[in-house]
Amino acid sequence: MKSPIAIKRGTVAAIFIDLQEEHRQDPRYLVEGYGKILDNVQRLQAAARANHVPLQHWAYIVDLDSQDRPFHPVGADGKSAFSDKSDPLTEICHEVAPAEGEALLIKAEASAFRNGSAADQLKASGIEWLVISGVWTEACVDASVKDAVAKGFRVLLVKDACGSGSAAMHQTGILNLANRLYGGAVTDTEGACRLLAGETVTVWQVEGSVPLRFSFDDAARLYADL
Repeated sequence: MKSPIAIKRGTVAAIFIDLQEEHRQDPRYLVEGYGKILDNVQRLQAAARANHVPLQHWAYIVDLDSQDRPFHPVGADGKSAFSDKSDPLTEICHEVAPAEGEALLIKAEASAFRNGSAADQLKASGIEWLVISGVWTEACVDASVKDAVAKGFRVLLVKDACGSGSAAMHQTGILNLANRLYGGAVTDTEGACRLLAGETVTVWQVEGSVPLRFSFDDAARLYADL
């Protein structure tokens, strides 16, 4: 359902997940519409910085020398088939890279909340809401959102600042998250920027159990209506 919300200043942080060059340059891992996603992320980052909202940048790096990863795909050279520690394309795209003083978390899992103290540190600083964007929607974004909810955060999922290998993968990923985004909300970049500025905005929030029973025929429409 759609309802108005506002986010209290000082209780929100913005998290940007895996916005790395491989999704723009590596033919195996291109994200559809990545340029537009990066544009929207830039808008979110500008709004967060203007309103003194802390930013965290997450990057996914695979180190097979130190990580136990049974069944992990590797190339002919024995290195990870994606996000290998030696690959320069794991760098965060320059236009959305961390500014001076902003946190950069290197993660070895889909979600940085899976291991380490990231959630505890955010909680200790009074953070209740997380504005989340990034790639891939059905993979690292999905895992991060679910872990955040399990840790007791409210998540504002910015649908048009996320993406995946195709529109269908992205849209169904957002719909699946929306169905179980308890305590949080789904909005677009414009709505998120307004919320970061302290405005009241009408957003989509889950009501009941799995309200979005989508099909191949209506998934795109339901996504657009969020």
